[in-house]
This record gives sequence, C-alpha cells and structure tokens, in this order.
Amino acid sequence: MTIKDRDFDLIVSKLGFKTRETDHLHAWFEYDGKVVARTRRSRKRGDLPMQNAIRQQMKLSDDQVRDAIRCTFGHSEYVAHLKSRGII
Repeated sequence: MTIKDRDFDLIVSKLGFKTRETDHLHAWFEYDGKVVARTRRSRKRGDLPMQNAIRQQMKLSDDQVRDAIRCTFGHSEYVAHLKSRGII
C-alpha cells in the first residue's frame, strides 16, 4: 500500500489526530488525556518514505488505511479498534 502526503493528511484529520508542523508534520492521537499513538511525515511531496512505520505507529492494518482513505473508517471506528487491541 502506498501512502501519499495528501493521504496521510486526510487520515490524521479523519481519525482525530492533533498535528504540529516543524521540519516534519507531527501527529498524535489522544484519548482521555493520554497520547496513545504518534507518528510524523516528512515535507516531501508524493509517496512518503517509511510508509510501513507510519502505518504501524498509527496502529492500523493496510486494509484500515485503505478504508480511512475511502472514508469508511473514521474516528469512532478507530477508537473501537484501539479498544479491541487493548491499547486504550
């Protein structure tokens, strides 16, 4: 699965990640005041480097990333997924 810069931005927005821009775009997901997932992407345009690491840091499978891009996996599904894995 290929993750482009605009796909990353779409996913973090849909799933409710907070972001901060520095030399990279940092994104983190908070639940009940605790950070449970964090990742970042470079400013590079197009296909992102370290795509597998980004997906793993967000605690998502390839199918879930595809579903988030297609708008069928959102914030509530993400919270349910994290709960089912015992992360939150």
